[in-house]
Amino acid sequence: MDNIQNRQLTEINQVWWDERVPLHLASSYYDVKSFVAGRCSLPAFEITELGDVSGLSLLHLQCHFGMDTLSWARLGAQVAGLDFSAPAIEAARLLADATDLTALFVQGDVYDAPNLLHDQFDIVYTGKGALGWLPDLGTWADIVVSLLRPGGTLYLSEYHPISDTFAVDSLTDDLQHKHSYFGPGEAVSEDWAGSYATEGADTQHNRVNWWVHPMGEIVSVLTGRGLRLEFLHEFPFTNFQQWPLLERDTDGIYRLPADMPALPLMFSLRATLERPPPR
Repeated sequence: MDNIQNRQLTEINQVWWDERVPLHLASSYYDVKSFVAGRCSLPAFEITELGDVSGLSLLHLQCHFGMDTLSWARLGAQVAGLDFSAPAIEAARLLADATDLTALFVQGDVYDAPNLLHDQFDIVYTGKGALGWLPDLGTWADIVVSLLRPGGTLYLSEYHPISDTFAVDSLTDDLQHKHSYFGPGEAVSEDWAGSYATEGADTQHNRVNWWVHPMGEIVSVLTGRGLRLEFLHEFPFTNFQQWPLLERDTDGIYRLPADMPALPLMFSLRATLERPPPR
């Protein structure tokens, strides 16, 4: 599939996201009210793994309406966020004003990021449902590298690709392996009314296109571009109810029932852009 076709599919996705922004702002899933009051939206493991960000510049790619971006600002980072949805970026700027936090929010496609930002950062942060919307992971990795200062860090916190191969059978409620881990090699198109945050919402633009990126592809495109992998962690939990049978812990994360074998539902990785050798 060529770049023009990919751009057309991405534009369809952008319409989908534009319509969801007001729904997400009003949803209990995002709970904007408590965020404005001081809640941090980041999972605890992300804060631990990335460490102290005080005084560091951090770019959040595919930032939606900026809650996680602004959470890093609360932890001391100098933040910027980029997203292709104009309503999301407008909401992010309003949220920054409401929380009295300083942030730069830029509207544009992630593949245009170097031309839109004209800067390099200590940290590039992304994930939690971001990679599946990207048709070309190799070009994305090139862009990440171009946006990092030498010695800079990519931190990726994402849903595990193996979890997308399973679905709950509508008749038995059992978890079944229904999709190839390796994907069809092209965009997967489907109708998705509502969203993960607004199940059952009445929405008009429901067509989405997404791409399968197995773990091997993710790691290979990064290490093949001069990023040194520091760690790759897998987690048996997720931050939303991906399937009805998931059980919510007191800390707000979801796991498979204790009597079922565990699956990796999320993963994180940290990689450093190696400094060029001295002349």
